Amino acid sequence: MPTAPTPPRPINLQLMRFSSQLNVKQEGNKRLVFGNIRKKWLVLQPEEFVRQLLLHFFIGDMRYNRNRITVERGVTVNSESRRTDILIFDADMRPFLLVECKAPKIPLTTDVFRQAANYNGPIKVPYLMISNGRESYVAEIDYAAKDYRFLTAVPEWL
Repeated sequence: MPTAPTPPRPINLQLMRFSSQLNVKQEGNKRLVFGNIRKKWLVLQPEEFVRQLLLHFFIGDMRYNRNRITVERGVTVNSESRRTDILIFDADMRPFLLVECKAPKIPLTTDVFRQAANYNGPIKVPYLMISNGRESYVAEIDYAAKDYRFLTAVPEWL
């Protein structure tokens, strides 16, 4: 691949505005959040918090079809089992957007983008996104040219 393009300023999706929409409860010493996609209670770790906020953004703001969103879907990368944080399919059920979520305190480095790109290897989405809830980057992948370019907004759902 050619030299990585310089990323634009990160996209600020203002995800904290969705925090009041999360269904959170305390159970013993654990805080749980109800995952609307997986329809179950999940331990509210920092990365899960970001994932749930992003799901609200995709469904609420971007109008992505909730029935085309998978969470923690298994994928095999170099004969190892991995899980994608969020994988969104287009209306024809083709992989559309792969999202790698990190905890808010984790900086979005080249290594995070490389991790998402590795998970994408067998999937081949046209759009790849990384987010820590405070900052997000989205890249459009050009497989023919073996290149990518950073976008300044999240792509519209097809």
